[in-house]
Amino acid sequence: MKYSHILFTGLLSGGLLLSGCDEELELQPQQTLSADAAFADELTAQGSLIGVYSLAQDLEVYGSMPQVIADYQSDNVDFIGSFPTLQDINDYATLSDNGSLSTLWRDNYETILAANAVIASVPDVDDPGFTAEEKAQFVAEAKFLRALIYFQMVNLFANPINVEGAGALGIPIVNDPFTGEVELPARATVGEVHTQIQQDLQEGVTALPESNLGRATSGAAQALLSRLQLYRGESQQAAALARAVIDGGVYELASNYAFFSQNTSEEVFSLQNSATDNGRTGSGGWASYYSPAESGGRGDAPFAQGLIDAYAEEPGDLRFSTLIEYSPDSSLIFTDKFSDAVTNSDNVPVIRVTEMYLSLAEALAELNGINQESVDLVNVLRTRAGLTEWTVGQFGNQEEFIDAILVERRKELAFEGHRRMDLLRKGKALRSSGPTADISNPGDPKTIMPIPQREIDLNSNLVQNDGY
Repeated sequence: MKYSHILFTGLLSGGLLLSGCDEELELQPQQTLSADAAFADELTAQGSLIGVYSLAQDLEVYGSMPQVIADYQSDNVDFIGSFPTLQDINDYATLSDNGSLSTLWRDNYETILAANAVIASVPDVDDPGFTAEEKAQFVAEAKFLRALIYFQMVNLFANPINVEGAGALGIPIVNDPFTGEVELPARATVGEVHTQIQQDLQEGVTALPESNLGRATSGAAQALLSRLQLYRGESQQAAALARAVIDGGVYELASNYAFFSQNTSEEVFSLQNSATDNGRTGSGGWASYYSPAESGGRGDAPFAQGLIDAYAEEPGDLRFSTLIEYSPDSSLIFTDKFSDAVTNSDNVPVIRVTEMYLSLAEALAELNGINQESVDLVNVLRTRAGLTEWTVGQFGNQEEFIDAILVERRKELAFEGHRRMDLLRKGKALRSSGPTADISNPGDPKTIMPIPQREIDLNSNLVQNDGY
């Protein structure tokens, strides 16, 4: 397998950090040290797996930066921050040397490489107490995390499959652990990346447990597969997988909106943060970006007026009234989904069962047009939100019905990283008004991120996206 120079650098520096001790540091070949120390027995193998989860908590992985970037590109938030790299993304003025994107690329691939090490090494761990079933679970967990990161990266750095098809350039697929040889990967196609994600997740459906707090489960693998199929426009498969999650008896909708970061059955998969173990660095975290300065946050991403207007169309929506925080002068509104801006201990809501209700409703609407089951699914959410129930007769046609479901997705899943792809995959502009509206349509150059210039300079096999 081929690796870019920057991926090797990140892996090597991580290995040196892990190999340090209080006594004199004895340098050994990094790959030998990693295999011997990190996969000596079941306990160390589990520590290596937990290390992949820890890397996924990083600010630039699932610590909020990719999700904030997606929000800045779409229409749920306004940019009032101070980082020029993020302002460029918000203004559709991104350049290929954007420092935030360079770090994001590096850290996501570092997480993939850590997962690869678990996948390759765990089956060969020599420990009589480490059963074949346990090894299969560890490998499936690492594959779930690898699939999650590949999905995030291909969505950011490549056009959706509905825009340029499966043959469009995606991202490099790097599936082998580092063994000492530095090579240079080309970009796989979007279709190839999707196939890789499917393969990783399908194994997890059978090898992962039904429940495992803060770690990958069979339901989480099904849910992420459902999301992928929905994005691909494969409604039959998306519906079947979403239904399996809903009917599986493990997850259920919370009765109110106090479930965020509470580890309830609402959450299909979340990364578990604490006051001392989260993605926060000096530049942010989930609550930091989405909370006002008066609450300890940066206050960089308040509600956009368009999102406020969407909630205002039906007054009394509890998803708005119970999950907001005003700035002291009431001029800005922030979400309260992530309430701990002091230590950023809020868990990361990667997948909620609510999403499966919406995905099933949308997929059925694509298959059957206006239908009672989709209406019933959305009505469960609307009732929880304090809104009146829908009826089949209130919608004029299939397109109007699906658009209404997308509005429900917007209001239910706001600030959780979904809005940008929901618009692009449905062929809608990321901005409906303002100076960037005309350049925010699916397929426009700045709607996807550039391959970082550092990677292009180091790897002649990488092709840059149009417009950069």
